[in-house]
Amino acid sequence: MYSAIVFLPLIGCLIAGLFGRQIGVKASQVITSGLLVISAILSWVAFVSVALQGNAETVQVLSWIDSGALEADWRLRIDTLTAVMLVVVTSVSSLVHIYSVGYMSHDPHQPRFFAYLSLFTFAMLMLVTADNLIQLFFGWEGVGLASYLLIGFWYKRPSANAAAIKAFVVNRVGDFGLLLGISTVFLMVGSVEFDAIFAAIPDMAGDTFRFLGYDVPVVTTIALLLFMGAMGKSAQFLLHTWLPDAMEGPTPVSALIHAATMVTAGVFLVCRMSPVFEYSPDALAFVTVVGATTAFFAATVGLVQNDIKRVIAYSTCSQLGYMFAAAGIGAYEAAMFHLFTHAFFKALLFLGSGSVIHAMSDEQDMRKMGGLYKLIPLTYFMMIIGTLALTGFPFTAGYFSKDAIIEAAYASHSSAHMYAFTLLVVAALFTSFYSWRLIFMTFHGKSRASNEVLSHVHESPAVMWVPLAILAAGAIFAGMMFSNFFVGDAYLNFWAGTISHASGNEVMEHFHHVPGWVVWSPFAAMVLGFAVSWYFYIRRPDLPKELAQTHEPLYKFLLNKWYFDELYDFIFVRPAFFLGRTLWKQGDGRIIDGMGPDGIAARVSDITRGVVRVQSGYLYHYAFAMLLGVAALITYFMFGGAL
Repeated sequence: MYSAIVFLPLIGCLIAGLFGRQIGVKASQVITSGLLVISAILSWVAFVSVALQGNAETVQVLSWIDSGALEADWRLRIDTLTAVMLVVVTSVSSLVHIYSVGYMSHDPHQPRFFAYLSLFTFAMLMLVTADNLIQLFFGWEGVGLASYLLIGFWYKRPSANAAAIKAFVVNRVGDFGLLLGISTVFLMVGSVEFDAIFAAIPDMAGDTFRFLGYDVPVVTTIALLLFMGAMGKSAQFLLHTWLPDAMEGPTPVSALIHAATMVTAGVFLVCRMSPVFEYSPDALAFVTVVGATTAFFAATVGLVQNDIKRVIAYSTCSQLGYMFAAAGIGAYEAAMFHLFTHAFFKALLFLGSGSVIHAMSDEQDMRKMGGLYKLIPLTYFMMIIGTLALTGFPFTAGYFSKDAIIEAAYASHSSAHMYAFTLLVVAALFTSFYSWRLIFMTFHGKSRASNEVLSHVHESPAVMWVPLAILAAGAIFAGMMFSNFFVGDAYLNFWAGTISHASGNEVMEHFHHVPGWVVWSPFAAMVLGFAVSWYFYIRRPDLPKELAQTHEPLYKFLLNKWYFDELYDFIFVRPAFFLGRTLWKQGDGRIIDGMGPDGIAARVSDITRGVVRVQSGYLYHYAFAMLLGVAALITYFMFGGAL
């Protein structure tokens, strides 16, 4: 069963990718989507068997690497952490496949698109079922490749190509850190197998190694290097710049990769390596600070974005910050719970925005929308459900998971816990504001679209809204159904043998006993954000423009995403281009070509042309040359030869 879950998407990818033209679009859609649905059903069966009944196991696939001391077999590690990720990946992927049948119906390259979707799913499944770091890195790079292919799927658009390259390059920065972390683990432990690593780490807790004249703690170094990879893949602060630009890909890609699956790989990595991070308080504090900062930063930028997909993209970035903040304070269970619930309501919001874009003739600017709730009421209803879950409305999925993280941040004894608690509450306020701003600008008020666009507005077909309805059910019920298992009374049995807590880490017990004002703080932030958004965009729609003009520097600062793109362009991109041009024009052109083969050939040609001119064929030219030679010889013997 577990091998089928992992390899069915690969089979679909190969069939659609290699034989898509022969079997046709319809067959490619049915085969890839059908195999994903089967994989999703089996994943839920595995979830019940492994996570709820405790039947964890390891499945040997084949012998893979055996080179000296490095041994890495291809095995599927099936435990609770894996089961949760299997459900998330296959469920969202199967629904995205089905949704894409309608959304991509007019695209001429659908077999290739569905092959890429299935390739991504296979790579992600390889990542989450890995039993060693090499296998995990294989899946890690696989999802990076698939992400590049899907973001740049419409390759005739320069913006799509640029976004795909940007995502690929920024992720390579993080992946370099991950590769160094894996190398350090192998150097210090002598193995890349998870069980061997987890067994060796406690004995290495106080060990150091010499680097550039400093004694560097081994465990902290390993944890920080691994987290560097997570920062890139999960678009955390400083390595976040690729995520908004990735919206250039088709909307189903945004839902699959940048909402529910690939960007959560970093969270999964940190939780998988919890036995390592638990022995490095400094690394955990760093994770907490980065996560909380990301949650706050992305929420501030989301306040002023006008592209409907970019608003949701920054929301994703912010919610990932919540997950890392939870992992940093040691509440790995809460981080995974939010990952689980977030997959449903964020995929719902992305696919819902795709339904809006589909109805609006590919328009994505919310300033050109408005009044759509009457024209596409079903999409409006689905977006409302997703927004309620995202903002933490009571008893929706986000209410259980996000509030658990905020309460755990307060209850933690981490050195950065109050920093995290404060920024997460503020981020909850901003999240509520920009989420309802999206709803009000898109669906309420007077329409700002042209009559031509409005004449074509229509509700999405069933093949698109049925996946929305399923995701909406998850956005409502996933929290209340699984809260007790993830973070409630049954969490110890649920996560037994999967997530490790060092002695003294009792945050999962303490967060149930925080003061009442802490429990109510995210609810108050949600209500305040909604009220301000309603006042700005329903009661006084002229006020946002006035405030933007009054506080223009702040507005531009947020609109330009804290100027990170411009800063990186100045620090990294321009010097890289200058260096490249210099090496090309001066180094290669003037020095190497000028003094090398091209230069020598040119000098030989010049000398040859000069000698050829001497061979004129006139007798007096030769006599004159002979006379010059005789004069030179006489001069030499008269002056030089006498010495």
